[in-house]
Amino acid sequence: MEHESVTELMAILILQLGIILFAIRFFGNLAKKIGVPQVLGELIAGIIIGPYALGGIQLPGFPHGIFPLAAGSLSVSTELYAFAIVASIILLFASGLETNIRLFLRYSLAGGIISTGGVLASFAAGCFVGMLMFQTSFTDPRSLFLGVLITSNSLGIVARLLSDQKKMDSPESVTILAASLFDDVLTIIALSVVLGIIAVIAGDPHAGEVLHLPPILATAAKVFGIWLGCVALGVIFSKKIANFLKLFKDSISFSILALGIALILGGIFEKQGLAMIIGAYIAGLALSKTDIAPVIQECTRGLYEFFVPIFFAVMGMMVNFRDMISLPVLAFGGIYAAAAIIAKLIGCGGSALFLGFNVKGAMRIGLGMAPRGEMTLILAGIGLAIGILSQELFAVLILMILLTTVVVPPLLNASLKLAGSGTRKPVKGDDTESMTWKFPSSEIADLVVNTIYDDLRDEGFYVQVMNFDKRVCQARKDDIILSIAEEGNSITIKTSKTDMQFVKTEVYEVIVMLHESIRKLKESSDPKSMKKGLLSDGRSRQDLLAQITQECISVNLSSVTKEEVITELVDILAAQGKLLDRDMALSDVFEREKTMSTGMSNGIALPHAKTDGVEDIEVAIGIKKEGIEFESMDGEISRIFILLVSPKKTTGPHIQFLAAISSILSNKDIREEVINATSPKQIVKLFQSKNPPAK
Repeated sequence: MEHESVTELMAILILQLGIILFAIRFFGNLAKKIGVPQVLGELIAGIIIGPYALGGIQLPGFPHGIFPLAAGSLSVSTELYAFAIVASIILLFASGLETNIRLFLRYSLAGGIISTGGVLASFAAGCFVGMLMFQTSFTDPRSLFLGVLITSNSLGIVARLLSDQKKMDSPESVTILAASLFDDVLTIIALSVVLGIIAVIAGDPHAGEVLHLPPILATAAKVFGIWLGCVALGVIFSKKIANFLKLFKDSISFSILALGIALILGGIFEKQGLAMIIGAYIAGLALSKTDIAPVIQECTRGLYEFFVPIFFAVMGMMVNFRDMISLPVLAFGGIYAAAAIIAKLIGCGGSALFLGFNVKGAMRIGLGMAPRGEMTLILAGIGLAIGILSQELFAVLILMILLTTVVVPPLLNASLKLAGSGTRKPVKGDDTESMTWKFPSSEIADLVVNTIYDDLRDEGFYVQVMNFDKRVCQARKDDIILSIAEEGNSITIKTSKTDMQFVKTEVYEVIVMLHESIRKLKESSDPKSMKKGLLSDGRSRQDLLAQITQECISVNLSSVTKEEVITELVDILAAQGKLLDRDMALSDVFEREKTMSTGMSNGIALPHAKTDGVEDIEVAIGIKKEGIEFESMDGEISRIFILLVSPKKTTGPHIQFLAAISSILSNKDIREEVINATSPKQIVKLFQSKNPPAK
């Protein structure tokens, strides 16, 4: 019976996780499309499918709903909450890994002052709101926790906005990023101290009535000393820890074991009365200055993408939306959100005024530090779990997060668009340099940058792709750090002045190596002879040819030259709204045609290109019964023209489509039927009837 009970419990948990995964992806993608942070979509997904909403509806086999309301303060099952705890460990471990200690120290003055001002103002504002709302003292655990909850900002949300506005290198942005490093550290310290104070108050029933400074200060000093000591030990022995992990050779193995260290430290800290996320953050912070940090980030990215959104969904499930829309919660949440924003404007913005920024720059910095997100949610979950926060107060916190992440970004965006500098004096450059190399095409830039990655790995560098869409990469070895960005046909590498000579030499050697490889390729291979074997029978796939639609087919092209045919086919796609940029798509097709004609044999031409002018794979077909000269490999005129354009930076069956269409048109009878077709519908039907299903 016990075995059956456990089996049933696990079956429900697996079902719940599957539903959560679909919900967070749907609402997360929806949030991105409407221009709000993805984390909000994941949070709202949890609210919608949680026990207080759809998850509590009775269904066959689920008398209390798929996500039944659990007893106690958590609202969700212990098993599901365990997944959220593991996710919080992974999230804080990743945050620690991303903390650049050198940048932290380099901007220790400006970043430290601004962050300290914001943290102190936020803590005071949160405590004051708690005292006001609960009519209680400063030492009330609820007031203290409300103070801690709004000390940290959401760097992820702000960094995304700054990146989209191309303002990452501005003095305000650099200052925001530097101060954000301090914010996380100071928030962890503040949490440690407050948990210690709460422990003292819990041990002394009268501590909340009369402020006993000696035991509170002693506890604060103790937890601060533990935190600082562990950080110091981690940083001092970081290279030894990294060398130990490297003994396992395989990058996946030592990355998973690095996460294991975070879990062990988290458990130890929790047993000592401190939050386990503190131990996880210290583990990440210790490894952040090692050369394996970017590799650990990349290898654990899959775990991050799986677990962390589940954390946000579970946090949403703990919210009773009926409480959230009640008048007291709305009023409390509005006041708390306003206090959170104003505190950062005063604390961070006010501090910035004394560091060379004008009012405009100070406002940008204050707004940049104002959104709350991941860290606040984690702290709220801790408060709910240990009983400091009630369900109503938890709903207030969620409302505050929603308001700060929705209201602040448009204000920050508007402030960034204001004309003029945010500093009183021109800003001097730092000790880094950047160089840009331009190439004839983005394809060549791709080849060069990928070769650079491979060569750097051979040199002992750890290479991590930071942004797959924008092709941003970081390479690290010991104290050498390279930032590599590819945009269009250009490659930009940024590093310290002392390492720029290495970068120049690296790029030079890669170019020389590619020149030699291309020379050998030209000597050993003849594309024209290889082209003759392309139009032959082979695998044909109906799913690929589903891209062919009637609207993008012309059975009577008016063009009389090769250039006119390509232009007419591109214009057919443009007329149907298939192109993002008509001129770019046309230019890229012509550029591909210059390399070698796409005129095949037997009257077929397959002009094609990869281009940023489209969002998805698009096909246009044209028939010219009289035929035109298309520089085909058999010297004959071409009558069937099939244009294919695909996006450059996303995966898609570009070559597979070309192979599939070539396979079908290798049949003489099919070619004749296509040429003699009298309507687009007839051509589509012809391909569907002659093309066997994919195997």
